[in-house]
Amino acid sequence: MEKKVLLVECPDSKGLIAQITNICYKHQLNIIRNTEFVDPDSGVFFMRTQLEGIFNDQTLLWDLDHALPNGSKRQLIAQGKKRVVILVTKEAHCLGDILMKVYDGSLPLDIAAVVGNHPELQSLSEKFELPYHWVSHLHKSREQHEAELQQVIDSYQPDYLVLAKFMRVLSPAFVAAYKGRIINIHHSFLPAFIGANPYHQAHKRGVKIIGATAHFVTDDLDEGPIIKQLVTPVDHTYSASDMVKAGRDVEKNVLSKALQLVLEDRVFVCGNKTVIL
Repeated sequence: MEKKVLLVECPDSKGLIAQITNICYKHQLNIIRNTEFVDPDSGVFFMRTQLEGIFNDQTLLWDLDHALPNGSKRQLIAQGKKRVVILVTKEAHCLGDILMKVYDGSLPLDIAAVVGNHPELQSLSEKFELPYHWVSHLHKSREQHEAELQQVIDSYQPDYLVLAKFMRVLSPAFVAAYKGRIINIHHSFLPAFIGANPYHQAHKRGVKIIGATAHFVTDDLDEGPIIKQLVTPVDHTYSASDMVKAGRDVEKNVLSKALQLVLEDRVFVCGNKTVIL
C-alpha cells in the first residue's frame, strides 16, 4: 500500500469536497486525513488529502481534471524525504539544529550538501559526513558568484534550497532559477525591521518582543510569503548583542518548524501569503 498526498487549488464552487472525495472513493483509495480552506479574499479553494491505497496516478489526475473548475491546480505527491541543499555563511546555530534533527529522525530530510561562501562551517558539516562546498564570493561579481553556486547546487538536483543564515542578497535571476523553492530564515518578525541588522533596529525602537520569520524568497528583499513566525520577550535591560543571543534560539526553531511544514506538503502559496493545511 502506498501513501500519497493530494493537493488541490482551484476557484471555489459548490460540491468540491464531495467531487474530490468521490473520485478518491472510485479509485478505492482510503482517506487518512482531509483538510480544506477557502480564502475569502481571492475565492480560492485549497484542499490537502492524505491517501492510502494502490494508485494509478494518470487516471486519478485525469478524473480530477475533468471534475474540477477551469484554472485548477492539482498535485499527487508520494510521501518521502525531500532533498535539499543548505546554504550558509558563518553562523552555525541554524545549520547545527537542522543537522541534529535530521540525525535523530525528527526532521525527515535528505541533505544533499552544504554550500558556504566562507569555510567556517566545513568541519561541522563533515562531522555529519556531508559534502561541503566552499564557494567564495570574494573578488567576484554577484553574477560570477551565483553562477558558481548554481553549478554546485544543480549537480545535486535538490527539491529545495535552505538559506540557513546565508547572508547574501540573491539576484532576481538566481531566485527565478529556483522559483518557489528557496526557504530563508530572517532574524526579525517581518514585516518589521527588513534588511540588515534587524536586532540593532529593534533595540533602537525599544521593542518588547523580538522574533524570526521563515519565508519563501522572492525578488523583494525579505518580503516573500511567510511560512512560520515565532517570538520571544525582551525588555529595556537587553542590549543589541543580548537580543542577538536571544534571537538565535528563535531563528533555529522557526526554521526547523517551517521546514517540517514544507516537507509534509502543507504549504500553499496564495499571492504573497501562505495557506497552511
